[in-house]
Amino acid sequence: KNRYALIMAGGVGSRFWPVSRTEFPKQFIDFFGVGKTLIQSTYERFLNICLPENIFIVTNESYIGLIKEQLPNIGDNQILAEPMMRNTAPCIAYGSMKIAELNPNAVIVVAPSDHTIANQPAFIEAIEKSMDVAADSDCLITLGIKPNRPDTGYGYIQYIDEVLGGNSDVHKVKTFTEKPNLELAKSFLQSGDFLWNAGIFIWSVNAINKAFKKHLPDMHEIFTGGKTAFNTISEKEFIANAYQLCTNISIDFGIMEKADNVFVLPSEFGWSDLGTWASIYEMAEKDYVGNAVIPSEQVMMYDSSNCMVNVPKDKLVILQGMHDYIVVESNNTLLICKRAEEQNVKNIVADVKAKFGGKFI
Repeated sequence: KNRYALIMAGGVGSRFWPVSRTEFPKQFIDFFGVGKTLIQSTYERFLNICLPENIFIVTNESYIGLIKEQLPNIGDNQILAEPMMRNTAPCIAYGSMKIAELNPNAVIVVAPSDHTIANQPAFIEAIEKSMDVAADSDCLITLGIKPNRPDTGYGYIQYIDEVLGGNSDVHKVKTFTEKPNLELAKSFLQSGDFLWNAGIFIWSVNAINKAFKKHLPDMHEIFTGGKTAFNTISEKEFIANAYQLCTNISIDFGIMEKADNVFVLPSEFGWSDLGTWASIYEMAEKDYVGNAVIPSEQVMMYDSSNCMVNVPKDKLVILQGMHDYIVVESNNTLLICKRAEEQNVKNIVADVKAKFGGKFI
């Protein structure tokens, strides 16, 4: 009963444009044609760890309708509506202090809504172990994924031999590194003491609220002022004012990189953060020449290989002579770009917005 989950579902997923749009972002989309959206899969995953009433969703207030539609069992008090985007630190401060008022003995796992996990039992085991440790320790725990390639798209965590009490698997964090260049990523992989930063955190409400008080005192003071408003009809009005005062800062930069009580549990459970079309390509089933086609019923490929194709079910699509391309059609928009240059999608979205306004965004 002391286990809680805070699922972050407020992003717009612009790297997955044109499928992901501002009004209908990636966490509400079934990318793999499995009958479940990313947020539905994430919610079901945490039902194995927490009571249903202890799972909270923090999202932009414009997505409340989508949350209720896709997660009909979620109560109104379990949806934390942000009036504006302010990065991860404010939403975690909000969630942590709201939950603390419900249960001062709570232990929270904070996780994004758009990750995929291939090995569910291993994931559940890692979360439960971390929550048990966090319940008895004044520490901030993060999950680190053992890297299998020198990926430049992830942040990295370096850890040392020092462990937390008698927990030989939970190591003291030495450094956090933002997305490195390829040479640095290769050296991280070779050293053996670096992990991918999964952006999944576990801590007691006492530990995280102490960390806010120490490292982000202004933000701590803002949300402490809402103690009497949380879980009442006054909460929405309080949050609307509080977010106006909050700085735009991530939990990584605001707390995790500064705190001296951060530990990591090295983990392996088939994790992907689904940050780009490349990550969808990696996860998707492919044909014998490396094409990942979703859905595949009416797509015909000729002399084409290693392509990521995502098109409407009712459209006949023929591709000839395409190698290493992303081909995506949705919302009256067709995008064709080289897989190696997909990092430019965010810039393309900005250009489209500048030229056409919000029509295609």
